[in-house]
Amino acid sequence: MHLGDILVAHGLVKAADVERGLQRQRERGGRLGDNLVALGIVSAEELARVLTAAPSAPNSVRETGIALNGLLGLMLKLMQARGLERPSQLAEEMKLSGVVTAELMQSAADRKLVESLGVVEANGFQEKRYQMTEAGRRRAADAFEQSQYVGPAPVSLESWEERILRQSINNERIEKGAIDRSFADLVVPSEFVRRLGPAVNSGRCILLYGPAGNGKTSIAEKIAAIYENVVYIPYCLDVSGEIVKVFDPSLHRVAARSASNGEVKSIRRESFDARWVACRRPVVITGGELTLEMLDLKFNPIAKYYEAPLHVKALNGTFIIDDFGRQLVSPEALLNRWIVPLQSRIDFLKLHTGKSFEIPFDELVIFSTNLSPTDLMDPAFLRRIPYKLETCTPNEADFARIFEGVAKREGLTLQPDIVEHVIAGIRHRFKADLACYQPRFIIDQVIAACKFQGVPPAFALDVVEDALANLYPRVTMPMHGVGMGRKPQLPEPVAAE
Repeated sequence: MHLGDILVAHGLVKAADVERGLQRQRERGGRLGDNLVALGIVSAEELARVLTAAPSAPNSVRETGIALNGLLGLMLKLMQARGLERPSQLAEEMKLSGVVTAELMQSAADRKLVESLGVVEANGFQEKRYQMTEAGRRRAADAFEQSQYVGPAPVSLESWEERILRQSINNERIEKGAIDRSFADLVVPSEFVRRLGPAVNSGRCILLYGPAGNGKTSIAEKIAAIYENVVYIPYCLDVSGEIVKVFDPSLHRVAARSASNGEVKSIRRESFDARWVACRRPVVITGGELTLEMLDLKFNPIAKYYEAPLHVKALNGTFIIDDFGRQLVSPEALLNRWIVPLQSRIDFLKLHTGKSFEIPFDELVIFSTNLSPTDLMDPAFLRRIPYKLETCTPNEADFARIFEGVAKREGLTLQPDIVEHVIAGIRHRFKADLACYQPRFIIDQVIAACKFQGVPPAFALDVVEDALANLYPRVTMPMHGVGMGRKPQLPEPVAAE
């Protein structure tokens, strides 16, 4: 993790600015940050704020917060599994500084676990090569027996708890302008936006409810995208000697990187703890597939390490429970699981050994449902949700604005009579309410129909009629005795007298 990456992630510099700073650093020496300040690219105050926020690299095994034996076992497993011989290779894989890796290698040598193979030149530098002794291979086998994990060194539970509180979502103030910009491409009533502002800044639980198809999921995703701060996510944790993986590349968005990460090693640079990944605030969305088991630590009995549950991966970010009430688990059971975290802001997790531990519960939880809240929750739980926002069906003017906006993004020209025809068809022919999803549905149908006909996409009455027919099924009485996928049953023949 380099200073240039972090500054780019915070939006303070661009990749080209980092290159200018590196060029000056090559010519005049010093630290990259000082050179960027000298060039007037960033201010000393901005640089100090970034340096203070980022986790600093440990300069000794003790400062890592992890037991020496645990780090030695991880290093030996990497040497055996990946054939690594040089301390620089191990430092890169374990995400530890060269100083800490050298201390680990010296400890391994003192215990006769490794032996030197001489000096080799790599990347313009000379360093020793090492191989494991027979005792080292036995130690690696024992370490593999305890856990198959190989990769970045873990951080301690205590340092992670401190980091969660330090980069709390409540620390980020969201101004009205940021909300307006985020919702600029959605047609949302001004009253809704006004009530949304305090909810977002609270960092507490939000309930979005209302008829299906009126943008609850889109609104929830917009809320999550408003937050701009960079947070630091650990690759994994050490909890009582057990490994818990936290960083998930499929969920965590790594913050923007500078174009050049390969500073010459002889150039002085600020040192950050590479066991942490600079990310945007995480956004985790789960729907009907959510079960209670997914909110617990997942232990792999073969690999013998844990995977953090979804809501833990969402810490310092947003956790969206979409289609609430339609999960495999009952709403009552799910809500009971969340009562303590939402009220006390603390969650409890348990290892398969029976040991439990607590973590700060710092995230914005959004429940989204098209069911009645009073049918899903009792009054006691509703009190624990401080913000309840209803998404209503659009009126005709808002429906027309949505229709026009979607059509414009697709490069289509929308005539007023088409909008009137669609509204009349939905309301009078199908006796249905207008919904925010309907314009997108109809326009997608129009584009597909025109593609089939081999003509440029355009609104035509017959194509719109076909789209309306696909929007709602026509209700007709089935033939007597005829069901889906069944042949009609004819009367049995009557035998002649």
